[in-house]
Amino acid sequence: MKFIRNLSAVVLSVMMLQGIPVHAENGLSQDTLDFYDYWKQKYLVQDNYVTDETQYYVYYAEDKYNGGNQSVAVTVSEAHGYGMLITASMAGYDPDAKEYFDGMYRYFKAHPSDIGKNLMSWQQCDNGSELIDGAEEGSMTGGFCDSATDGDMDIAYALLIADAVWGSDGDIDYYSEALAVIDDIMKYDINHEFWTINLGDWVSECEPEENYYSATRCSDFIVQYLPVFAEVSGNDDWLKVYDTTYGIINGIVDKYGTGILPDFVIRDKSGNYVPAPADFLESENDGNYYYNSCRVPWRIGMDYLINKNSDSLRFTQAIDNFMKSATNGDPWEVLAGYTPDGKAIEDYNDLCFTAPLLISAKCSDSQWHDDIREVLIEYGEDVYYGDTIKMLCLIADDDCWIVPEKSGNTDKSVTGDVNADGKFDIADLVAMQKFLLSGNNLKDWQAGDLLKDNKIDVFDLVLMRQLIIKN
Repeated sequence: MKFIRNLSAVVLSVMMLQGIPVHAENGLSQDTLDFYDYWKQKYLVQDNYVTDETQYYVYYAEDKYNGGNQSVAVTVSEAHGYGMLITASMAGYDPDAKEYFDGMYRYFKAHPSDIGKNLMSWQQCDNGSELIDGAEEGSMTGGFCDSATDGDMDIAYALLIADAVWGSDGDIDYYSEALAVIDDIMKYDINHEFWTINLGDWVSECEPEENYYSATRCSDFIVQYLPVFAEVSGNDDWLKVYDTTYGIINGIVDKYGTGILPDFVIRDKSGNYVPAPADFLESENDGNYYYNSCRVPWRIGMDYLINKNSDSLRFTQAIDNFMKSATNGDPWEVLAGYTPDGKAIEDYNDLCFTAPLLISAKCSDSQWHDDIREVLIEYGEDVYYGDTIKMLCLIADDDCWIVPEKSGNTDKSVTGDVNADGKFDIADLVAMQKFLLSGNNLKDWQAGDLLKDNKIDVFDLVLMRQLIIKN
């Protein structure tokens, strides 16, 4: 896990002993914390139709149900995965993060795909009495529902983060749930002939001669996750997907030199992966860098920041060099779409295109990075898509992206039981405080490593205190 500790553990411990409230911010900048408070208030919503348990989702729509016998789409699995990543990542700052995350987990479980039972239905609509899956063209009743791969992957990774942050010995076994999602992603969201990433679990039902069978979406190239999935699942097929995905990325970078990846890629008759034709799945810009692929500088760039993958660095340098040249070094001039060879297709900017460049620039170009970050901070309010991508990129840019370790729930000791008496209670909190203040030995320091970062400090103490109060 990557955390920056920037306050004295002893000072913070004394503050807590004196009853002074302390927030564990884990290196997050004030800009990021302020933006999280705004994001949470605007987009994190409770499903009030459900009364027997608390469920949360990320509201992504511009409209709300207002009668008229027409249901209204309110969220998608992509948004849900983002929300789970954000709330788990903010656990050190937000004392309610676990409540929100668990509510989002329950919502995810309440809306499964009809194909991969451990995957999530890609969209929910409000019909005035419940949130339904599979509604088409404003239907008031649900229908067949399937998944979208990026949402599936983010949900799996978020569950691994939750295990790393909170452990899996509570009401929800985050780790086992993550493994179940990862297994279904491999089964339904991966093409086992070419080891490419499918568009969703629905492609598993396509015939080989269908166009979608071998197609892939570049915004699903969340390459940083793939080695993690391989490690926690013990399935090395994930590394085949990792290598194949970089083969596609490198091929497009080599061909065009811009680093511009299209929204969708298809496999041609010679086995090469090329931009999809217009209206392949969503719009006339399916073969261009548009509202799907705007995310790839973040998605692919994360693999260099975490794993130092040289192909990731090569991609980020290509797209950064293109963007600096196309904008004369002014990130306010990044436009909302380009052809693979670098021709602008829109004449306006959009936050969702600018924010991901923060991560690609972080890989190698400090001045370009700083200029982009200034744009993000000054941008002002946007819509769900731009704001949420910005939120995730700010967390990563603050070096607070959590990388789960294998088998985070296999430690047989009781979480928090630093005095090794078989239970977690106030005596453990006192022992932890004495350790931080005077260096007294702990019988089982690993049990006190609540953040799973192989160190004991005040941030573990903060979480321990929160658990004691909650219990």
